[in-house]
Amino acid sequence: MSDVTHLVGLLLGTEDDWPTAFEALVRRLGTVADGSGGQHAYATERVTIEPFSLRQGARHDLVIDRLAYWYFVPREWLKKVALMDDVYLLNSPFTFQAMEKHAAYCAMMRLGLKVPETVLVPYKNPVDHQKYVYTAARYNRPFDLEAVADGLGYPLFMKPYDGGAWRGVSMVRDRDDLHRAYDESGEMLMHLQQAVTGYDVFARSLSIGAETTVMKFDPDQPMHARYSVDHAFLEAGTGDEVVTIGRTVNAFFRWEFNSCETLVRGRDVHPIDYANACPDVAITSLHYYFPWAMRALLKWSVYCTVTGRRPALHVDTAPWFAVADRDDLSYEEKLREYRALADAHFEVERYQDFCDSRLRHVDAMVLEYVESADFDALLVDTVRSTFPAHEHDHFVAHYRGLLGQWAHDERARLSA
Repeated sequence: MSDVTHLVGLLLGTEDDWPTAFEALVRRLGTVADGSGGQHAYATERVTIEPFSLRQGARHDLVIDRLAYWYFVPREWLKKVALMDDVYLLNSPFTFQAMEKHAAYCAMMRLGLKVPETVLVPYKNPVDHQKYVYTAARYNRPFDLEAVADGLGYPLFMKPYDGGAWRGVSMVRDRDDLHRAYDESGEMLMHLQQAVTGYDVFARSLSIGAETTVMKFDPDQPMHARYSVDHAFLEAGTGDEVVTIGRTVNAFFRWEFNSCETLVRGRDVHPIDYANACPDVAITSLHYYFPWAMRALLKWSVYCTVTGRRPALHVDTAPWFAVADRDDLSYEEKLREYRALADAHFEVERYQDFCDSRLRHVDAMVLEYVESADFDALLVDTVRSTFPAHEHDHFVAHYRGLLGQWAHDERARLSA
């Protein structure tokens, strides 16, 4: 194979922190050898929005998408470059647009995961469509919202079927809360979902390609304090189950950059939110875990382009449902089968071997970058653009401390 330079596109909205860090790491990467003597170099480009011909060739080899979940112009461009130019996408808009959170709940219920009981309720306000009045008058059945909620039991959550960034999510403790939340939902289509009361821990797993990290999470805290640095908050078996659930979701839907929220109560792991087209990777929220995310994103992007991994644009339910529908398997046995399917989809063993043989220098390179003046300048700029002026000194010191702890722990890991 001849030498080649791969262009990685960054399709962005309001973010600047992680893209700047990712771009810096790509500049430091150097070339990567493939198995036939070829050398692969890398460049990045922030994708702009403009008219495009459907027959215009693509310049990018891989695009990391953080925008198309709400902006239709780049969404259609992504579909075009995937279908016509074989550009690798993180993530595919075909499954994220089609599946939403509703279908994700349904699929994982079919697989037997412990998703809380969930009911879809009709819109509170009529949708803006000329045929609505006639259709609603003829076919919409009257329903008792209170009876639906009573059947689930309080407390419960009302949340949009397509979700995103906690938009429209309400804790419903009684009938007054129920009606208030439903009235405020307007034209949003809502789920009512049974709350997992008395849970022991809230875990959020972030998956990038074949890698997953699980973090202790508290949604009631402000964004800078939601993730706790705790490496032993889950028993080993439970932690592995959380990873398996996240990987199962991602492999099933062909998602490669996604987060999964689970509530652990006793020995039960309940997935409650796991369709996040734009998972949180900000420095100011991930802090200690931010270098891991950037390293995993870099490694997966390189792996996919060097090996010529082919993207899977559409869902194939058959192998998953074949396991789900077997009566001779226990829940634990089904999880093992799902993990095997997921690891095969993400080529976990091949990826790990690739990283060991081709990307051994990346871990030390990321550590060097995180300890550099360039990264510190990015951290300071991000804090100044995120927090009010009177909090700048406090949060600069706060994040320097967390990232300094990561650097200390990483140096110990690399020297072990």
